[in-house]
Amino acid sequence: MSLSSKVAANLPYLRRYARALTGSQESGDAFVRATLEAALADPGIKSSLAEGRVPLYRAFTQLWSAHADDAAAGASIAKGREGAAQAALSAVMPTSRQALLLTTLEEFSTAQAGEILGIDAAEVERLVAEAIAEIDREAATNVLIIEDEPLISMQLEDLVKSLGHDVFGTAATRTQAQEAIADAMPGLVLADIQLADGSSGLDAVDDILSIGDVPVIFITAYPERLLTGDRPEPTYLVTKPFQERVVRTAISQALFFKSNTASA
Repeated sequence: MSLSSKVAANLPYLRRYARALTGSQESGDAFVRATLEAALADPGIKSSLAEGRVPLYRAFTQLWSAHADDAAAGASIAKGREGAAQAALSAVMPTSRQALLLTTLEEFSTAQAGEILGIDAAEVERLVAEAIAEIDREAATNVLIIEDEPLISMQLEDLVKSLGHDVFGTAATRTQAQEAIADAMPGLVLADIQLADGSSGLDAVDDILSIGDVPVIFITAYPERLLTGDRPEPTYLVTKPFQERVVRTAISQALFFKSNTASA
């Protein structure tokens, strides 16, 4: 397999990580694009990418770290409200959140995450514990769950409640989701893609977003179908079967950016 093919195979997942880290598709993709440009300009970085995901994420992290240390530079890559969130993130989201995202959302081992971040595995574990403690301090909200599999819906309800949030409602179809938001809006949405009657979770979410700005986390067995670059993509994407800590991390990220963009 050629180097370009190897990099292309890993790009959808790096883009997922980048948007979770930055809070949007636009700014996340800007960092990924800058990473590839840096690799093209540096033969050492370029050749290392043949080794797989770890060096690709390490190259991204080096660029991210350089800009996160300088809020003005970070805001120059991210625009508008996303730039404001980026500046806030540089101050309140240290390496602990990167460690948590790498070991949950991206499923790297602690050793691999340490290699990406330039620290040892023990430090990764400490940072993950620190990030989890920070998540536990998040402000509570109410969550709409759009999921057609009853057991998964109940699992998500239990998880939402365990994090101190309220369940706004549950829906198994687009119509039920429309009915749920008839009189009020949730603070967060967890949504499957394929729903019970053949309707689309994407359409259900579009209905909600046409009324108000609400953070959305998509949960799907086929994330690659949403990471094509052909259409606006979700900022927060969790793969089924999911681990609860992955959903927990995604909720924390979504609520972080909701609170910071709202005050920007």
